[in-house]
Amino acid sequence: MTYSKINASSATGTKNLYAENTSPFSGMCATCIEGCLGLCEIGKSAYRGAETIYPQPFGDITAASQKDYPIDYSHFNIMGTAFGAKGVKEDSDQAIFTNVNLETKIGKNKDLKLKLPLIIPGLGSTDIARKNWEGLAIGSAISGVILTIGENVCGIDPKSSFDTKNKVINSPELKRRVILYNKWKQDGYGGIVVQTNVEDSRFNVLEYAIKELGVEIVELKWGQGAKDIGGEIKIDNLDGAIEIKKRGYIVLPDPLDPDIQKAFKHGDFSEFERHSRIGMVGKEEFMQTVEHLKNIGAKHIFLKTGAYRPADLAKAIKFSSEAEIDLITIDGAGGGTGMSPWRMMNEWGIPTVYIQCLAYDYAKKLSQKGEYVPDMAIAGGFTLEDQLFKALAMGSPYFKLIGMARSPITASMVGKTIEEKVNSNKIPKSISKYGSDLESIFVEITDLRKEFTEEKANQIPGSAIGLYSYFKRVSQGLRQLMCGARKFNLSLLDRNDIASLTKESSEISGIPYIMDLDKKEVEEILEL
Repeated sequence: MTYSKINASSATGTKNLYAENTSPFSGMCATCIEGCLGLCEIGKSAYRGAETIYPQPFGDITAASQKDYPIDYSHFNIMGTAFGAKGVKEDSDQAIFTNVNLETKIGKNKDLKLKLPLIIPGLGSTDIARKNWEGLAIGSAISGVILTIGENVCGIDPKSSFDTKNKVINSPELKRRVILYNKWKQDGYGGIVVQTNVEDSRFNVLEYAIKELGVEIVELKWGQGAKDIGGEIKIDNLDGAIEIKKRGYIVLPDPLDPDIQKAFKHGDFSEFERHSRIGMVGKEEFMQTVEHLKNIGAKHIFLKTGAYRPADLAKAIKFSSEAEIDLITIDGAGGGTGMSPWRMMNEWGIPTVYIQCLAYDYAKKLSQKGEYVPDMAIAGGFTLEDQLFKALAMGSPYFKLIGMARSPITASMVGKTIEEKVNSNKIPKSISKYGSDLESIFVEITDLRKEFTEEKANQIPGSAIGLYSYFKRVSQGLRQLMCGARKFNLSLLDRNDIASLTKESSEISGIPYIMDLDKKEVEEILEL
């Protein structure tokens, strides 16, 4: 079986001349003919060089791995039962899916409450995050989920101001993102998080966020599941690239080089790459940083870690336990929001199911020793309710949240596009069959507007309605699955609610093979 999809992808704008007639190992056409214009990834690299490393068109898309991992959540099935009910009275008039409670509380003191068990991980300095922030912020705030402002926002904000020590003293973009979420936060549910990486730490971003913007939740970052290097963006103007270079970022090619400036002005290339540095993690430094953040006013501290090797994962959980932080988000390989090197996104790291199973084992070992285990979130390609159910059940009782970024961005972008089509009276047939105004097209809009005054309801953009509607669909789907399992409270989900469909998935996860499930109980029932 070939797991990787190579040398031909819409993400890189490439294809094979001979379609499926390819070498299974290299991905090249079985015969490579002279005169070809370079349709595949190798050919395109011959004239566009390193530009071909990244998904295209950069900044206007999200992209995720196409690798078909040997084990994923489809290798597990949800187990239902016809008997009883947990979390409500055993009464058919009470045990209905609308009575399933999806609210949860997380953190060391369980003082962060959410309407849904979801967190949107770091959406930072990328264009896709900046352009869609309004919908993401308002939509997640009114849905009662946590939203994370990712890395490099202050450093890339062209209007940011810095003191003589290169510490940020004002960032209109970071301020906009924080204020927009908090303006729409409902009844104390959810929360806005500010994340930091190497460059952010040098700029004192968390100090600025806590002291000047009143941010209460901060997150330290040890990479992500889509890449094992720092983040990157593209810059399409020379002055911007020079300013970012002067702020201390790695910018390729060097915008201060006169020859490079000449080539850019001539049109030889149209974008500069901005890269972030990799972090150097140490236990002592980590513990000191957590203590420092607490001392300057952070009420909750999170850690985001990527799909690194098992020893790194064990350190993340152990260090976080000793530091008594509130949440660890573990990002499995295969996820991402589209700015990562394409081959890296496909070929590095521990895939989501595997890394969640490892984290469960490590957390269980600490718990059995009586040590504190921070709440955990798992991220890495989640989109719909069946995946949420399986991951929450598999990780019980340690995993409390699911991280999703790419699918919320999609929902928000679709909502924005539909609103634009309605306003311009250019509604395509696929949408116009539902109606010609927002009220007709967005099926959840009536219930949504009941929660607000008419004036405030009219301020909710289509992008936020799209995200809210998507979350409503996911939450109802999850309630229906939980009802079938007769679990009416999120805290009641456990590993017995799913079964492995293969011996290999059972071996990896510790979840019983489906043919072995309930074996002892069956023997008692049949009096064997």
